[in-house]
Amino acid sequence: MNAETPSGALHDSVLTALGTAIVSGEYSEGQVITLDGVSARHQVSRSVAREAIRVLESMGMAASRRRVGITIQPSHKWNVFDPRLIRWRLDSEDRAAQLASLSELRRGFEPAAAALAARRADPHQCRILAAAVSDMVVHGRTGDLESYLLADKIFHRTLLEASGNEMFRALNDVVAEVLSGRTHHGMMPDKPNPEAIALHDEVARAIRLGDEDAAERAMRAIIDEAASAVAEGD
Repeated sequence: MNAETPSGALHDSVLTALGTAIVSGEYSEGQVITLDGVSARHQVSRSVAREAIRVLESMGMAASRRRVGITIQPSHKWNVFDPRLIRWRLDSEDRAAQLASLSELRRGFEPAAAALAARRADPHQCRILAAAVSDMVVHGRTGDLESYLLADKIFHRTLLEASGNEMFRALNDVVAEVLSGRTHHGMMPDKPNPEAIALHDEVARAIRLGDEDAAERAMRAIIDEAASAVAEGD
């Protein structure tokens, strides 16, 4: 369904409402809901409700059975890498735990991706990384957090792409949701930490120079700085 159409927007709205209700515990594990109930509660057609439920099933959050209904699934069955689920969890009271979990995940792959990027990045990717850092410096000084976020996303996306590893590249949306979550939930200072920006510059420089150890070390420091900032703001 085209998300640009009114019906697509309606589907997205129902999906978000249902996903948020599951994540928050409003719909608890094992609870059974019905298509008619979803349709009536959200004042949408059965087809819109059915499409939203299908997406939740694909995410492992719900399971449909004839003559039973739609059963809410336990969290260990959820596709925790789905960017939509990450967004819903960051919007919930579970935000701190989700950010801590995501920080641990990032420690497991972004430093390794940075080291690979130092080995494999092409000149164009190195230029994008340098330009992203320059934009972070400018927007960090002015306190334009949305523009800073965009530059930060470009930096991390390019780094993962430059690793040359398709698995790392596929985790870009996960990292993007973490970065967006910090900004949109007031977990960023009014002006980003200059130390964090300097660390991004270190990563970009190390990648350009082919220094794998320095790139890995600086990337780990970026993640640690972000995790500490979130913990202090809790």
